[in-house]
Amino acid sequence: MRAFGSLAVGAAGAAAALHAGPALAAVGPLRRLTMRQLAGVGARDHVALTFDDGPDPTSTPRFLSLLAEHGVRATFFMLGMMAVEARELVGEIAAAGHEVAVHGWEHRMLLKRPPRATVDDITRAHDLLAELTGAAPRWYRPPNGVLTGGALLAARRLGMTPVLWTAWGCDWTNRATATSIRTHVERQLRGGGTVLLHDSDRTSAPGSWHATLASVPPLLDRIGELGLRAGPLREHGLAA
Repeated sequence: MRAFGSLAVGAAGAAAALHAGPALAAVGPLRRLTMRQLAGVGARDHVALTFDDGPDPTSTPRFLSLLAEHGVRATFFMLGMMAVEARELVGEIAAAGHEVAVHGWEHRMLLKRPPRATVDDITRAHDLLAELTGAAPRWYRPPNGVLTGGALLAARRLGMTPVLWTAWGCDWTNRATATSIRTHVERQLRGGGTVLLHDSDRTSAPGSWHATLASVPPLLDRIGELGLRAGPLREHGLAA
C-alpha cells in the first residue's frame, strides 16, 4: 500500500508539473535568456508590434487609423469573446494587412483551468478567427503570459507557435500615461524584440487604451531613430 501510495503521489506530481511547468516562461529575464523563440526574439533590425485583448469596436479602429497613418502593420492577439461580437472588424483588420493571432476565448488565468477546458477555449478562438479571416492563425499568446501544458498541447495541435514578449508598456493600469508607457517600453526596447501593448480595455482599467494610443507615435519614432523597422510577427524572422 505504501508503494502504491508513493506511485500515486508521484503520478500526481508529474501531472502537476506537466500542467504548471510551462508557466516558468512568464519570468521575463529567464524567458529572454533561455527561451528566445518563445520570448519573441527575432531579426535584429526588426521590432514586432503586438496588441492584446481586442478587437474592440470603440478603441481598435483608432489604432488601425493611427497605424495606417504611419504605414505600419502589427499583430493583434484577439479574444474570441471579443471577436464574436465584432466579426466585421476582424475582417477589416486582416484586410488592412495586419496579422490576426489567438489570445484565447476568455481572458482567464490558465493555471486555474483544467487542460481539457484550456484546449477547448483555445480551439474555439482559433476556429472562429480562421473562419472570419479565411486563414488559420499562426501565433498564440496565453492570457497574462502564463502557459500550461494544456495550452502548449492545443497550440501544437492547431499548428500555432506560442509567442510572449520582450517589452511591455504596463498600459493596463489606471495610472498609465503615454509617457509612462513609452518609458517602460524603451527601457526594454532592442532590435529583435517583441512589444506588448493593448488595443482594448476589456481586461484593463477603463479607458486605459487612450494612453496606449497616445504612446504609439513616439514609440514608432523611437524605433525609427534606432534604425529599426516595426511590423507584425510574420516579418520578425520567427519559425512558425
